[in-house]
Amino acid sequence: MTGPMKEEQAATGSQKRYEIAEEVLRSNISAGTLPPGLVLLEGPIADILQTSRAPVQRALQTLEADGLVHRFAGRGFLVGPPGGDIEPIRTDIKALGLVVPRHADEALQSRSSWERIYNTVEADVAGCVVFGRYRIVEMELANHFNVSRTVVRDVLTRLRERGLVRKNQSSHWIAGPLTAQTVKDHFVLRTMLEPPAIRLGAPAVNRARLEALLKRLRAAEDSAAGGLGDSEAVQTEFIECCVLAAPNERLRDLVRNNLLPVTATDRLLRRLGLPGDPAIITELRLVAELLLRGATESAVSMMATHLEASLNRTIAQMKIVAIIPGPGVTAAYLTPVLD
Repeated sequence: MTGPMKEEQAATGSQKRYEIAEEVLRSNISAGTLPPGLVLLEGPIADILQTSRAPVQRALQTLEADGLVHRFAGRGFLVGPPGGDIEPIRTDIKALGLVVPRHADEALQSRSSWERIYNTVEADVAGCVVFGRYRIVEMELANHFNVSRTVVRDVLTRLRERGLVRKNQSSHWIAGPLTAQTVKDHFVLRTMLEPPAIRLGAPAVNRARLEALLKRLRAAEDSAAGGLGDSEAVQTEFIECCVLAAPNERLRDLVRNNLLPVTATDRLLRRLGLPGDPAIITELRLVAELLLRGATESAVSMMATHLEASLNRTIAQMKIVAIIPGPGVTAAYLTPVLD
């Protein structure tokens, strides 16, 4: 479908967000606005389109399948087909004047009001829950971001689905507390879900993607300056490539949702100045190498070992955080609940 029909489809909102993002990126690649070799990162594209990363990620995967972009040893995708030995161009995409047609922009914004504030709210919540229990008042949150109560409920519902907030017996929205026991519970679920997911998905792992991931892990491991600066992105790619290859959509959803509080905890610990452990990268590299060699059961066993070590590292760092009096600043809509 092209021309006016495509515009009408987008204008009426029948297109999904990833389809709109794909259309925008495809047209800009075709027009040369996004030149061959340009590094495409989900975050900056999502910022331009004012949407979340998920539809951008799926759009890039579709473009990859069509040979318009490809993965490489670094973060993100390169514009152009694979195998061309293209030199990466690391330019801020926001400076290139990405063309977003009005119909596409309107369609995206009509669908994604909650997405424009979700990441900020998630970060605000994650930044305080390790220090105790906080109440979120819908009206205060709505006023803080100048959005409707409907948008706020969408945000809070998604945070609840991901285990970051809940409603108490009085129907108040509550975030936290994030305790050592909470973290242990999430890691118990990780141990139940992720190693079996690796076993189930091993035959479906994209070999080229796995090889690219392994290069990134080795580069991070060898970096004296700490490839840990890219640690979260590398870990995310590991999960996507090695764990979420499992051909079971419900299992993939369970893995993703259970990981959200774990990732939020790790991000908070880094924000508080606690260092990451280079052993994380080494452990993931071993899992990836074993998968590449076809040693699935050894990879599964190594993943279980990695999860046990990760739990011990996280608990040890949370004990350090326990002596910190509390966050310096919290968002105005987060009110401490005194026990």
